[in-house]
Amino acid sequence: MSLSLPIVAIVGRPNVGKSTFVNRLAGGRDAIVHDEPGVTRDRTYKDAFWQDRDFRVVDTGGLVFDDDTEFLPMIREQALLALSEAKAAIFVVDGQEGPTAADEAIAHLLRQQSVPALLAVNK
Repeated sequence: MSLSLPIVAIVGRPNVGKSTFVNRLAGGRDAIVHDEPGVTRDRTYKDAFWQDRDFRVVDTGGLVFDDDTEFLPMIREQALLALSEAKAAIFVVDGQEGPTAADEAIAHLLRQQSVPALLAVNK
């Protein structure tokens, strides 16, 4: 694991497939994948390779802005820390469900960041 590799943050609301996407990029199954929201709470880093690029991908918990119960404020803080150190972000959404108010809130947050963001549609 090299600290000099650029970091790509994977963000989105709960249960859109962020951890599955991280596993795909990193070529493993280390990121926790579960149907229950809130399983991923901390940032998880994995070395990844795509086409001709080496980088570190960081899995984040699902972002929820309108609920401050349980671990949700800490999950938001971890995701914001990941964005602050990232060179790019990938915003994962659920293509079957379509855009939600939560997706729009995350898109608004990403527009305020200095890091470039890409949209990935899953499912």
